[in-house]
Amino acid sequence: MSTRPPRRTVGLAALLAGVGLVVAAKAATDPAEPLPAAVPPATPPQTVPQRATTPSPTPSPTPSTAPVGRRTVDGDVVSTPYGPVQVAVVIERGRIADVRTLHTPSAADRSVRLAELATPILRQEVLTAQSARIDTVSGATYTSEGYAQSVQYALDHAPG
Repeated sequence: MSTRPPRRTVGLAALLAGVGLVVAAKAATDPAEPLPAAVPPATPPQTVPQRATTPSPTPSPTPSTAPVGRRTVDGDVVSTPYGPVQVAVVIERGRIADVRTLHTPSAADRSVRLAELATPILRQEVLTAQSARIDTVSGATYTSEGYAQSVQYALDHAPG
């Protein structure tokens, strides 16, 4: 009886280790880039000083005067040969605060497993780069490209 792990497990472990090294190397060599011009930094809300002698109620903010805070923008649904990819980008204070995966390829079990492995890596790449200009994850090229396109769409359509 052999105590060696199955080839598939060894291959997957090697793939993940390699991807981790690529991500670590990229993070160490690429400085964080500023957010694209399509998403300007949020400005703090302006306040008007009140006179102490005449107290007046502060009006509640309306949609046009509410401070720009945390907002979520859905990216485009990008079709890939293995299924659709879509993300939602969370923008806070003019920076990408989070990326949530809405749809990933689901055409086959292998596609689902690769997407489950690739999307956390792609999320971290976007957060580090603060843009959609990210490296693809080996073995999940279509998912990576769709993820980047969906992120770019969200950034291009973010209110600002």
